[in-house]
Amino acid sequence: MLKKIYQLLIVPYTLFLLYLMFLGMGRFQYEDNLITVEPILSTIKYIQGVRYWRETVTVVLGNIVMFIPFGFLGWVFPKLKDLKPLFIHFVAAITIVEALQYFTRLGIFEVDDIILNTFGVYLGWLLRRLMEKKFSDSVL
Repeated sequence: MLKKIYQLLIVPYTLFLLYLMFLGMGRFQYEDNLITVEPILSTIKYIQGVRYWRETVTVVLGNIVMFIPFGFLGWVFPKLKDLKPLFIHFVAAITIVEALQYFTRLGIFEVDDIILNTFGVYLGWLLRRLMEKKFSDSVL
């Protein structure tokens, strides 16, 4: 049952997420193409420059939590049940999205986003495996 609901919702969810990544949350087109390729350091610098912890939690945890559903892609694409193919496909896809943000100037190409988003997928993958071990296929 949950697999069917997931299969119905993952496409609209993906479209919604793409909207947020390019047009939502007060986005605007930058004058220059921006890129941040310092892994982890750019997130630390971001956190240090934030006035309110709520903003930090929203951005950093949002980059993780919003991508947890993609850890369940094995329910739609059986080849993505294993972690390695899931990571390969996801990292390729999110890198393309980050590159599109760079080229359209509707965002910043950030390596940290790729890392945080992929961590979210990993958490989703772990959650999917836990659910599959705990519940029978009739429930899922």
